[in-house]
Formats: sequence, structure tokens, C-alpha cells
Amino acid sequence: MNIALLTCADFPELAPADQLLIPELAKHGITASAVIWNDKTVHWPDFDYLVFRNTWDYFEKEAEFNLWLDHIGQLGIRTLNPIEVIQENKHKFYLRKMEKAGIRIIPTVFIDKTEQLDLPGIIPPDWKKMVLKPAFSGGAYQTSVFETADSDKINHEYQSVAAQKELLLQKFMPEIQSLGETSFIFFNKKFSHCINKKPAEGDFRVQVQFGGNYTSIDPSPELIQKAKKIVDQFDYDLLYARVDGIIIDGELHLMEIECIEPDLYFNLSAGSLERFVKSILELIQ
Repeated sequence: MNIALLTCADFPELAPADQLLIPELAKHGITASAVIWNDKTVHWPDFDYLVFRNTWDYFEKEAEFNLWLDHIGQLGIRTLNPIEVIQENKHKFYLRKMEKAGIRIIPTVFIDKTEQLDLPGIIPPDWKKMVLKPAFSGGAYQTSVFETADSDKINHEYQSVAAQKELLLQKFMPEIQSLGETSFIFFNKKFSHCINKKPAEGDFRVQVQFGGNYTSIDPSPELIQKAKKIVDQFDYDLLYARVDGIIIDGELHLMEIECIEPDLYFNLSAGSLERFVKSILELIQ
């Protein structure tokens, strides 16, 4: 069995935590190697499976990534997560589907591509502060946080973006700065571990590159079940899924569910890397 662990040019050998997958898979007779997803020299049929891990530049190369996904699909090469899941999850308008299914999401306005963006006209009157970002995005890419008074300025700055991309306008939840963002990690749709992420003082971004602080936590069975309901919205097998949300008064408010290339925080949960590999084995054998 030959598996490609997909990564990007910035991490050609994978991120350190994911490098540990290679010897762990080798214990089970599986040859795994780091492969850059858009490396033109790769002969993809050489691999039995492609596992998405550190493809952290895909949202900066939207057209190229979409064409590559189509190519892999045409070749019939099996991927984890499945291509169908990647296709849906790469565009955050999936949150609209989640909301219609009864999932509680962060208050969101979905903005289709437009040549005449009009933020002042679509911001709900009770919102004082909000977040604007492309629907095809990640890692705070092209993301702005602003107050109502600055809506004209932001509207001008995003005119060209809005003409090319769908946007999400979301109510800024101040709880992100005090309670942080909570990530529920599932392997093969089974709960594995949970991480709370708090931004640096005065910031709203929880990513570690912006100073975010991460802590392993033990959520209640009720919260795990709420996160599991979100994961179960997918009809396909999921090797991994990370449910990111804010917990307010015991309720999970979904921010996003990451099924493409989320950090799975192997370093913060003992045994999680082994559970991940076990899930790979369950799905490929």
C-alpha cells in the first residue's frame, strides 16, 4: 500500500507533527510519503490513496486547486477525505446548508459575487462589529474585522474581491476573545480530542502564527454530541473532521467544520496520532 500525505511547497516534508505519521504507518506495512499537491512531476496513479494534510496554500491558488481536484477525480484515485467532501468543504457557503439542517451557526450573511458590493445596506442593524472574509479562504486570509462606522471604507476595499469571490459577513462574537474557540476533533466520525484556542491579547485570530494559545480540554458528553451531529451531516466517510465553534451558555455555535487540511493537534493529545492511523486502516482495508 502506497499513500501520499499531501502537503504544500512551504512544508515539503510535512509539518513536524504530521511527519510522525510516516513511521507510524510503516508499522502497519504502509509506505507513506510527503507529496506536494501541485507538483507537476508527480505521477498520481503511483499512489493507492491520497491523504490531505498540509495543503495550506490551496485557498491562495483557488483556480489551480479546483482544476487539480477535477484531475484527481478523473483519474479515479481514492482520497481521504473523499474528493466530494473536499469539493463541498472548500467553499464556506456549506454553512448555509448546516443552518438549514438546524445547526446553530455564527450569525452570517452570505454574499454572492457582485460588481456592486453594498455592505452598509446589508449589515443587520443590531450588529456593531463584524468579520468579512471570502467563502473560499482559510487561516484569516483576506479577513477583516471592522465596526459599523468603517463599513464604507471596508466596502471600498473589498469591491474587487467581491467581484471575484463570494463573501461571508459574520457578526463578531466578543466571546472569541474571552472564551476562545473550541475545536472538536473526530477520526472516522468518532470523537478523539478537544482543544480550546484563545487569541493573543487584543487580537481576534486564534491561529498560532498570530500568537494563539492552545489547551487540551475535556468537553461534556452533551457538547460532544452536538459536535457529532455536525459531523454526521456528511453522507461520506470522513477520516478526519474538526468542528470549530464558540461555546456560549452551554451551546455550541458553529464557526466552521474543517475537512480539508486542519491541524489535528497530535502534540496536544496523547494517543491521537495512533488513533488517526487506526482510522486510516479502518477506511482503506
